[in-house]
Amino acid sequence: MNSYLRNFNLSSMILAVDVGNTRIKSAVFENNIILEQFVFEKNELQKKIEIILKKHQNISDLVVASVGSISKEDFLVFEKDIKINFISHQDQFPFQNLYETPLTLGIDRMVLSAGAVLQFPKQNRLVIDAGTCITYDFIDENNNYLGGAISPGIRLRYESLHNYTAKLPLLTVENPENFIGNSTNKSIHSGVVNGVVHEMDGFINQYKEQYSKFTIILTGGDGVFLAKRLKNTIFANSNFLLESLNHTFQYKIKND
Repeated sequence: MNSYLRNFNLSSMILAVDVGNTRIKSAVFENNIILEQFVFEKNELQKKIEIILKKHQNISDLVVASVGSISKEDFLVFEKDIKINFISHQDQFPFQNLYETPLTLGIDRMVLSAGAVLQFPKQNRLVIDAGTCITYDFIDENNNYLGGAISPGIRLRYESLHNYTAKLPLLTVENPENFIGNSTNKSIHSGVVNGVVHEMDGFINQYKEQYSKFTIILTGGDGVFLAKRLKNTIFANSNFLLESLNHTFQYKIKND
């Protein structure tokens, strides 16, 4: 493990908050250990944070990474009780951002990449986040962020088939019984789920052709569902973004 992560010692608790496109995920950290996790809707933000702060009164910092439609003011109401920290493009990250349009790179992708660098030092890393969108982020062994890909996630694929056709039903995710769907519903499940799996394995194999060895990290809301279906060996961690947010904040403190 990176010596940075071994040596950093927090004397107080941190509340990490990930504002996604769909929901909010948060976790209370102490010494890099998750004490408790929470998932809630955006309209529950202030109520839920009040409950968390009341329960964990040693929390000193609230750390936010947001790609969703919540304003900073919604968090600043807690400023009298704890320090509010928004991760932004202006912060220092443990990699060189070689994205052609660096300011358009999502904060969630930057945090995931920072976590990959800090937790898996001196190696090539591919981070796959299977959420509302599926994002692929590649950071080489020299800590250069090279870019990746974005595609629709599982839920978006089901919804698009329903919303942009006249008669296809809206289904929820289900493991296909066979890759040959013998009904409309089964064909949709096969197309969506197998399509995502083949996409991921295809991208991974493309990276393998150019990079002989790298670590593959799979996370996101659909990560657990997809992990056992992939042919390639991966490191699956549904909490990787929250853990990366905690480590990114620690890195920021150390380098301020």
